[in-house]
Amino acid sequence: MKPENLTRVSEFVLLGLSEEPDLQPLLFGLFLSMYLITVFGNLLIVLAVSSDSHLHMPMYFFLVNLSFVDICFTSTTVPKMLVNIQTQSKVITYGGCITQMFFFLLFGTLDNFLLTVMAYDRFVAICHPLHYTVIMHPRLCGLLVLLSWIMSVLISLLYSLMVLRLSFCTDFQIPHFICELNQMIQLACSDTFINTLVMYIVTVLLGGGSLTGILYSYSKIVSCIRAMLSVQRKYKAFSTCVSHLLVVSLFYLTSLGVYLSSPATHNAHSSAMASVLYTVVTPMLNPFIYSLRNKDIKGALKRSFVMREQKGQSS
Repeated sequence: MKPENLTRVSEFVLLGLSEEPDLQPLLFGLFLSMYLITVFGNLLIVLAVSSDSHLHMPMYFFLVNLSFVDICFTSTTVPKMLVNIQTQSKVITYGGCITQMFFFLLFGTLDNFLLTVMAYDRFVAICHPLHYTVIMHPRLCGLLVLLSWIMSVLISLLYSLMVLRLSFCTDFQIPHFICELNQMIQLACSDTFINTLVMYIVTVLLGGGSLTGILYSYSKIVSCIRAMLSVQRKYKAFSTCVSHLLVVSLFYLTSLGVYLSSPATHNAHSSAMASVLYTVVTPMLNPFIYSLRNKDIKGALKRSFVMREQKGQSS
């Protein structure tokens, strides 16, 4: 592409999931509901764990971090989408697009790391219960979360800087509801070979490596569960593992499918729908799967609400 055919981009147009006017109220109500459920459910987990000293354990420490990241992950995309639907304006500035992409990648990568760490934590708790407190000591837990943040920031920064070097032509329409990395690369009219190569390599190493680690941890957990004598404990552990794996599979299969799909077979609508699953649906399901089915979390929430009622009555 010759330099004179390149245009300095100042804004993009997010086409969203559908351009049908009749579907806009339905999409607004659906995504607003899912967003409120996500925020409320994850905030309940943060409230329960922070207010109950009995839950100050590694498993719940990681859950709180996952809940916080899920709220941020969803908040980078859904509010902008709701504003676009409500105002009937689909424009996003170039700077806003790059910023949204950076934070979207940051919290998405953090989700990836935290799910992997949580799988390892469950493996240690179930297969090595006597050594659990020794292995998963507070310093290691803090270090794992800190390393997850550092790695996520560096990866997001790398991707964002590489997108900044791209040039865009006259087509500024993004067939998506967010400024997703692969959409930005496909929209560019300058050479994207390096960007595509880095995206594939990092996705395979990060996503594939994490998924392999999670599956390995759960395979070991299943082996440990089979050795248990109590039928009730077996059933409880298996049901928990299956529900965890369902959400993990939904997150990884859809996200890997989006980022590893080739431009030749790429379908914008299918990609957008797949993105909904791992950006909106998975963060909404995580509180129900990981915590709200947990008796300790339920007990902590009840105690927290009872204490607040008592304080209100005494005052």
